[in-house]
This record gives sequence, C-alpha cells and structure tokens, in this order.
Amino acid sequence: MKTRARLPRLVATGATLAMALSLSACGDGSGGASSDDGKIHVLVYGDATNKVEKKLVDTFNKTSDVKVVLDTIPGADYQKKLQTIINTPQAPDVFFNWGGGSIKPFVKADLLLPLDDFIKKNPDLEKKFLPNVFESAVVDGKPYGIPMRGTQPVLLFHNKAVLGKAGVQPPKTWDELLAAVEKLKDEGVTPIALGGGDVWPTQMWFQYLYDRIAGPELFAKAVGGDKAAWESAESKQALDKIRELVDAGAFGKNYDSVKYTNGGSVQLVASGKAGFELMGSWYYSQQLTDHPDFAEKDLGYTAFPAVEGGKGDPGNVAGNTNNYYSVMKKTKHPEAVAEFLKLMYSDDFVKAQLEIGNLPTTTNTDKFIDTSGTPEYSRFQYDLVSDAPSFQLSWDQAFPQKASSDMHKAIQQFFNGQLDTDGFIKAMQALPTE
Repeated sequence: MKTRARLPRLVATGATLAMALSLSACGDGSGGASSDDGKIHVLVYGDATNKVEKKLVDTFNKTSDVKVVLDTIPGADYQKKLQTIINTPQAPDVFFNWGGGSIKPFVKADLLLPLDDFIKKNPDLEKKFLPNVFESAVVDGKPYGIPMRGTQPVLLFHNKAVLGKAGVQPPKTWDELLAAVEKLKDEGVTPIALGGGDVWPTQMWFQYLYDRIAGPELFAKAVGGDKAAWESAESKQALDKIRELVDAGAFGKNYDSVKYTNGGSVQLVASGKAGFELMGSWYYSQQLTDHPDFAEKDLGYTAFPAVEGGKGDPGNVAGNTNNYYSVMKKTKHPEAVAEFLKLMYSDDFVKAQLEIGNLPTTTNTDKFIDTSGTPEYSRFQYDLVSDAPSFQLSWDQAFPQKASSDMHKAIQQFFNGQLDTDGFIKAMQALPTE
C-alpha cells in the first residue's frame, strides 16, 4: 500500500510579512521578475512533490521556445525567502503559494498579475478545476492563482476498535458526538486526541463549528473586514458549542502538552488511548508512516458532524483547498506562462499527483482515482470536496499571515478558559484583515 504524501501547511510570522510589505513599499520600481534571461522561473516549495513538478517542466520544455526553470527552496525557508525576493529582480515569474491570506499582501502591493485575460483566452484555466477550490485564490473578485498540487480537507478520524468496544458509531450529528464522548470516557479513553501544543489543530474545531452554525457567510464577512460578524448571535453560539465540548471532557486535561507535529496525538489514537482526532487529510499518510498496522486495519474517517439547527450545510468542508501558482505582473513571458499553466489540469499531471498520494482538484481527477495508492480513501475525499457547497480555507491561511500569531493565541486562551466569549470576540475583531 502506498502512503499519501503530506502537503505543507502554511507557517508564517508577522515579521516575515512585515519584511515583504517593507520591500514592496520601498522597492526600486522595477518590480519582480525584471531580470529577463529568456526563461520562465517557477519557484516551488522544496519537498518530495517536486519530482512531479520537474516532470511537468520537462514536458513543457520539449515543445516550448521559452523554457521553464524550476527553482526550489526547502520548506522551512520557503515563506521567508519568497517574501524577501518578491519585489526584487530575483523574483520568480511564477510561484507556489496557499491562496487566501498568503497572497493578499502581494495583490495589495500590485505585484501579481490578475488571470482574467488568461482565462478569457482559455476558459479551461478555470473550468477544469472544482469551483469551490478555485475560489480560494480569488482576491477582490479577481483570480490570482491556478491550483497545482492536491486538496487537504479536514476530516474526523477514528480508531475503529476503540469505537467498537465502546459501542460508538462515527457521529453524524453534534449530539451523537457528545454521546460518543460520554461512552468513551466510561471506557477510560480520551474521547478526542488534540495536539493543542501546536494550536493550529485546535483552530480546526473553531472553523468547522462556525461553518456548521453560521454557514460560510459569517467567516467571509469577518475575513473581509466586517468586525461585527464576530459579535453576531451565530458566533456566540459556535463558541458555546466549543465550550460545551471542552467542559464535557472531550479532550481530556493535558491536550496543551500534546503536539501533532511530534506524533504525540497520532500515537494516542493509534495506541487506543483516544477515540477520535480532527485533522487534515494528510493524517492518513502520517498514520501509515508511523503506525502502519493500525492504519491498515483500524483507522477510520468521516466528515465533520452536522449541527442541528445550524445554517451551514452539513456537506460544507474546511481545510486547505489546494496550493496555487500565482504569476508576477512583471513577467516578460505571459503567453508562455499561460501555456505552462495549462499542464495543471492535464491527464499526466493528475496521474502523477495521484501516484505520489496527492489528490488533485481537477474535473478529470475522477476518472483516474482508481490508480491512486489508496483509491477508497481518495474517492471519499474527492466526492466530499467536489460535492461540497463551500470549502472554507483554514482560518490562519484565509487571514493575512501577520494575523496568525494573535489568532492562535486567542483560540488557545478561549479553549483553555483564559478568555471568555467577549474576550475572544474582541481579540478576533482586533486582527488585521489586510
């Protein structure tokens, strides 16, 4: 059985964003990609997925007069390096990003090329991708990115053996989840593993409950700058649900001393000490890598439960929609770049991504899913994402990167009871949205 490759999450700091804005504010006017060596430079996050990107570059260069050069930066350094060069002659023509808040500052600084003209000449640059994924790289009504890797919806994973012993079924509703918490506690098991020490896993509970109760519109207003959204009745209801789950003992008492990033929460589920874990789709690969026997026998997964009376469609998904290629406005070869981007929905692209465990969000992915190393799991995800009325981008990727630290602090403090509802609302209202 092949393992699914984990795609990188965005981890950025206010300091690096400040650097980027500083550069864009005091650049020499020449803009990015101003040094023309007759080639297209494509900058990507350096990891195992690069072998697919290299293959596509080789394919393109066989027939194109303008050649593509693939430049990679190791993952840990990618964001800082990108923001350092984004408005210098060393800037790439095309670069990897996460959509949403990761490109908003560059759009505001007028560094990126809107892709309207590309799409007008070739509508497939939009039509060949799932709409709810394509939208994550739309800023102020204009598209600035083409999906280029795979989707990462957040799913509710579980230990089948642990649930079976407790007489619990994967919950379809919030009330069923609360009932499962009590049964698992009776068995002496932590109901839900949580890597609270990383904070971003805690955030996943907020983004889903806000969506289930208020629908995607509330968060869209909040990330768009409408601070009143945070003090709405639906916002307070979502916070009440979070408090209800924490107070029920769903996560035990030591969740802030546990991390996902060092395998701590993963171990709790695999060893039978916890029943559930809410995590991105890369979790399957993580369990296959760390605990293969458990993963192949007892690892289960389902969608996040519906919340009775909520405005949000139970089919809505939250997580990392995809990674994207954005284009610098100063590129000297826009026509060649447009031709290169066509490869992101080609059959060869889809098959190559599936082969390494990524799940592309192209409309032609469906016919190749059986070639995946984990076809049943890939099918579940693809159907979930393609049928989702809304795919909400993770909060710390939808907001500008400089908001991430304060957002995580507010989430952790509310979860721990250090902030009350009003305190959390005020903290979120204080976050920058541009």
